[in-house]
Amino acid sequence: MRFGTPQGRGVVLATVLGSGIAFLDGTVVNVALPTIAEDLGAGLSGLQWILDAYLVTLSSLLLLGGSLGDLFGRRRMFVTGLVGFTAASLLCGLAPTTGALIAARALQGVAAALLVPGSLAIIAATFHPEDRSRAVGAWSGLAGVATAVGPFLGGWLIDAVSWRLIFLINLPLAVVAVVVALRCVPESSDAQADRRLDVPGALAVSLGLGGVAYALIEGAGDVTPDVVIAGVVGGLALIAFVVVERRVPAPMLPLGLFRSQQFSGANATTLAVYAALSGVMFLLVLQLQVVLGYSALEAGAALLPITGLLLLLSERTGALAQRIGPRIPMSVGPLLMAAGQLLLADVEDGDGYLIGVFPALVVLGLGLALTVAPLTAAVMAAVDERRVGVGSGVNNAVARVAGLLAVALLPAVAGIDLDGGDGEAFTAGFARGLRMSAGLCVVGGAIAFATIRRAAPVRPTSQASADQPCNDGSLLEPSPAASTTAPG
Repeated sequence: MRFGTPQGRGVVLATVLGSGIAFLDGTVVNVALPTIAEDLGAGLSGLQWILDAYLVTLSSLLLLGGSLGDLFGRRRMFVTGLVGFTAASLLCGLAPTTGALIAARALQGVAAALLVPGSLAIIAATFHPEDRSRAVGAWSGLAGVATAVGPFLGGWLIDAVSWRLIFLINLPLAVVAVVVALRCVPESSDAQADRRLDVPGALAVSLGLGGVAYALIEGAGDVTPDVVIAGVVGGLALIAFVVVERRVPAPMLPLGLFRSQQFSGANATTLAVYAALSGVMFLLVLQLQVVLGYSALEAGAALLPITGLLLLLSERTGALAQRIGPRIPMSVGPLLMAAGQLLLADVEDGDGYLIGVFPALVVLGLGLALTVAPLTAAVMAAVDERRVGVGSGVNNAVARVAGLLAVALLPAVAGIDLDGGDGEAFTAGFARGLRMSAGLCVVGGAIAFATIRRAAPVRPTSQASADQPCNDGSLLEPSPAASTTAPG
């Protein structure tokens, strides 16, 4: 289908809403952490688990989610994930204890593992080759905006009503996404996909990531026997995962994908850049609220420059990558992100927003906008159309694993102790953490420069039933400027 048609707009809207609520929940919780800690009595490790329980299940099952979409239908798995995510969000909003909230967040991750890879795979499989990069750019930008707007929306809901609304707001958005998906998104799948599911691989990677996350978070203080056991079991499970993927007849992670230099390099860049970004988002909102005294709304509003830059520039950087190739944007973007983080590292108590915080966020936002769409396009260009579900799942899994590791590891490595109540000590740890994150971005940019070589190729048109009408087009009317403006 073409980008500017009613059905094309419907596909973009459904996929952006679906993946957007999953991405939003990856960041909206950050700004609520101080309030949740006060309401439920959670310490630093509890706050880390509220983020990482979601990331453990999401990261470990994304690969299986992509394979399920390729096998049973990408739209079917996308809608199934939306329904499950809605139910888990309701449980999060009603959670009476920290433990109950952590368990509900883990269920959210399971559902998100179905809808996140399905959203990008739907985009890649249904749009005309000439419009695919532009559609990916629009998806990346608008989904990125959903991620970035999370702290602002969450802050407003927290200050106005309760932190519980940051989860309950997902319910109406998911209903709209389901309706639009059923009306506008054509079904697509891989007719040649092996029908055997890689259950041993899914179990091994889930146990591995969970064990490693437990060891990193709980081992930040005393290294107890259970921490050692969890770390050893997690490490062995990850090794077993690689062995399983080499031997099973239908692996959810075909290791042969990594023979492509571009695929391997783009995913290594993703690991470094998204680890840095997750670390910044986790630490910055705590610094703003705990040390600088911002309210939840003020902390969320402080991040709006990133939102605006993603909205304005992501589609354009996707088009730029189509013209000149993704190598230069993917190399320069992380360096700008690093510069922004180094500026943020100097923010301390008493600094004003316009002089201390705003310029750093503008630089960080420019770098992020320059990186996201070219990175996504480079990954999808490195796999054949038949494997877009798996390729999408791998890249999304790498991004979530990066966030999981950053949240679990960075506070301990940077010497951050939120429970001590010492603002100066937290600021010193915050500065160390952001400098480490900046170093990761530099590494990511260097990897991209060394490994990314070509522009996204134009692949043959998908065999999905892309000529389905979007009913009567009443949900999304075509615009005369459809060919030059982003949807929505």
